[in-house]
Amino acid sequence: MRRPIVGIIGNHQMIGDDYPVQAVGIMNIDAVSQVAGAIPLIIPAMPSEATVEELANICDGFMFTGGRPNVHPSHYGHEPTEAHGMFDMDRDNLTLPLIRHCVEAGTPILGICRGFQEFNVAFGGTLHPEIRDLPGRMNHRMPPDGTIAEKFEARHIVSLDYGGVFAEIFGSVEVCVNSLHGQGICEPADRVVVEGRADDGTIEAIYIKDAPDFALAVQWHPEYNASQNEVSRPLFQAFGDAMRSKIAKGQA
Repeated sequence: MRRPIVGIIGNHQMIGDDYPVQAVGIMNIDAVSQVAGAIPLIIPAMPSEATVEELANICDGFMFTGGRPNVHPSHYGHEPTEAHGMFDMDRDNLTLPLIRHCVEAGTPILGICRGFQEFNVAFGGTLHPEIRDLPGRMNHRMPPDGTIAEKFEARHIVSLDYGGVFAEIFGSVEVCVNSLHGQGICEPADRVVVEGRADDGTIEAIYIKDAPDFALAVQWHPEYNASQNEVSRPLFQAFGDAMRSKIAKGQA
């Protein structure tokens, strides 16, 4: 059987002050290749370059990565404020319809951090602009100092629904995860099923109801040290297994 091809959604970056690029973190690429067992393909977040149908015909699955710019609040009926931070409308205009297309077509998809938030917005949910400003919430943002390992170290517990899809993947109803986000889900979309929460109530693990195939997303960053981490590894393995299963069915 051939290896699945995973489209990894990129992010707009600047080299210096005048050279724009589309970039994907190497840890995302390594997680897809080494743990999911798939071929990583960087997809520029530029909707003018390809239709969602064209992309879906090329890839067996998609990973919607994290990124500094946030989903523009106009996509969920809110007004932008300073707390909403930076935006990338090109990425919004690619990922939101691509997520919906993949769910309806049964293409396996995995959302991470911003990608997690995109899953919710794609189906009509809303976002908090800044989780740490809510009463009783912890600061979920990336630690400002330290090495990469220190910034990505596990910081809090996520409690998972007993008997749910995430508990089955992880073999536990509790996992300890990293935390590097400012925004988070406010109102879950009707099709978004919440299966994991931090101790402060922040939503951390979701899937799309009635999706015909793998359509899972997490608020943390499982791509860090994915081949060694006992939480990250089974998630990427399950993502890879879903794509291989679909390929096998198509070849039968």
